[in-house]
Amino acid sequence: MGRVTVPVVPARHPLDPEPVPATKSRAVFALGLVGLLTGPFVGGVIPATLALLLARQSHREAYTAGGYLTGTAWIRRGRRLAWAGLVLALTSLVVAVIVGLLHLAAAPGGQDFAPGTD
Repeated sequence: MGRVTVPVVPARHPLDPEPVPATKSRAVFALGLVGLLTGPFVGGVIPATLALLLARQSHREAYTAGGYLTGTAWIRRGRRLAWAGLVLALTSLVVAVIVGLLHLAAAPGGQDFAPGTD
C-alpha cells in the first residue's frame, strides 16, 4: 500500500482570535430568500437590493478580518438568491407590460364608423 500523507496545519499563535461566524451573513441569506420568494410580485426588489448591499458590506468585513470571520458560503448563497429574485421581479414586470399592451391593443378604441362608411 502507498503512504498516506497528512497535511500539516501550521500552529496558531496564542494571541490569535478565534474564528467567529459573521452575523450579517445569515441576514444576507434571509433577505435573499425573501427577495426570491416575493420576486414574482415585484415587491422582492427591496429585500433583494438590501441583501446585495449587505452582502457587499459583509464580504468586505470578512476579507479585512483575515479569515477570522466565517460565513462566506451564506453570503454567496444569499447573493445568488437575491439576484434570482431581481430576475423574477424584472420578468414579471416585463410580462405585465406585454399583457397590458396586448389588452390595450385589443380594446376597441377610436371612432366607430357606420357599416357603409369608408
